[in-house]
Amino acid sequence: MNWPPQRLSAPDPDCYSQQQREIHHTISAGPRGGVRGPLAVWLHRPELAARAQDLGRYCRYDTSLGPHLSELAILVTGRVFGSEYEWQAHKAPALAAGIAPEIVDAIRMNRRPVFDDPELEVVYDVALAAHETRGLDDALYARAATVLGEQRLVDLVGLLGYYTLISLTINIFRIPPQGGGSPELNNV
Repeated sequence: MNWPPQRLSAPDPDCYSQQQREIHHTISAGPRGGVRGPLAVWLHRPELAARAQDLGRYCRYDTSLGPHLSELAILVTGRVFGSEYEWQAHKAPALAAGIAPEIVDAIRMNRRPVFDDPELEVVYDVALAAHETRGLDDALYARAATVLGEQRLVDLVGLLGYYTLISLTINIFRIPPQGGGSPELNNV
């Protein structure tokens, strides 16, 4: 697939400032194991890269949500924004975290999945409502607070905000998926 040209590439590592080198090292040494995609582009503004990667590390690895709930919310966000990079980066982790392939495929196809787990269902509903209506009605809020608890709901909202930042960065700067590949979201 020929992806549209990327609008802003990562800065040249040979021309990094001291701050860019430090942040690049911090990100590479962390659980991500490298600086790719939006994080690489953010190095144009090292202060943003530093703060965003700290928030991202928390949202991806340290919240009170289990990986299956986090990855589901990330997939919904990637789907809503049509962010191929995000979708392709998180599809395999979502499956590895136990999200059923039928759920992943339904999200990809913009169809409501069938859930047998009330936590997965409420995470899906909150993520979709947050992106589509920019809020939650009282009934959904009450269900989410009951099913997830307030602390996990706060973490979910934070995760949705962070992956919105990721998706906007990907879309605006046209960051293609790693290794190219065929789009999974654009044809649906």
